Amino acid sequence: MAEYKYYLIRRLLTFIPTILGALFITFIVSHVVPMMPAKAGFARHLNLEALKRLEQLYHLDKPWWEQFAYYVRDLFTGHWGTSMMSGRPIFEDLRDYYPVTVQLAIAGEALILLIGVPLGIVAAMKQDKWIDYVIRVFSLVAYSMPYFLWAIGIQLLFYWKLGWFPGIGLGKPPAKIYTGMYLLDSLLCGDWSSFIDNLRHLFLPAFSLALPNAGVIARLMRGSLLDALSSEYIDYTRMKGLPERMVVLKHAMKNAIIPIITVGGLMFGGLLGGAFITETVFALAGAGRYTVMAVLRSMDIPVIMATTFLIVMTYLLVNLVVDLLYGAVDPRVRL
Repeated sequence: MAEYKYYLIRRLLTFIPTILGALFITFIVSHVVPMMPAKAGFARHLNLEALKRLEQLYHLDKPWWEQFAYYVRDLFTGHWGTSMMSGRPIFEDLRDYYPVTVQLAIAGEALILLIGVPLGIVAAMKQDKWIDYVIRVFSLVAYSMPYFLWAIGIQLLFYWKLGWFPGIGLGKPPAKIYTGMYLLDSLLCGDWSSFIDNLRHLFLPAFSLALPNAGVIARLMRGSLLDALSSEYIDYTRMKGLPERMVVLKHAMKNAIIPIITVGGLMFGGLLGGAFITETVFALAGAGRYTVMAVLRSMDIPVIMATTFLIVMTYLLVNLVVDLLYGAVDPRVRL
């Protein structure tokens, strides 16, 4: 237990340089754009004197290292500035929009594992049979097609053609909102009609987000399980007369699942960053779509910097959980 505690402390300490590095890169990129940040959203609406006041408000008249210090201080104290696009504090905007993106990413991650892991197990157990070839072709095709093509195709089929699921927007708001994630909030307050409606609205975007990554997980699960099944300890369990299903699910899966934990965690960060395509196709008011609109409409740099910081923090927290699970499954990591 002590070694696990030290492992956790070491992982937490790595957060500090990672966060500062990500913030510094975001800060530098925002200051090398062709347009000055103060002029990005208000150039046609403010005179020179007003622009100077705006530069003083955002400390743009200071040297870059002072600007970076103010930037880090404001982020960690909740002063994220005002959106040039909405006119509201960015923190309040993201409080409304970011839970939608997180809910979509969690649902997508769940579908990735529910689809990819069983397909990989079946492909490994039926190695070089027709079903193995079908799964491998599906995995290759699923990963090769971009997110927007999956999103449009799934929307056309299940919404416009068959009408099985709602194609755009969020579901019915629950009776009480706790987290901003309607699916979870409807469960917490026992609003089952809202839960079912939100589940139906969430399925298509989550499914289109999950399919490309499910193909990767299926191929990874197949290869990892085949490696585990060729190990000597698996031959020993078979010599003991254990059923093949028990050999695979109880013994081989313990080692085969380790790469899935790592890659699955990395994929979650990718889902957060890549959800803007799916949110745009399905008209979901999430942080990804909010950021895209900030770029296209007003070059709203404070919004871009704030959403980048939020995604970095979420990505780090998810990877911390993944590392802890990885250390719990494989004690060699802690050593």
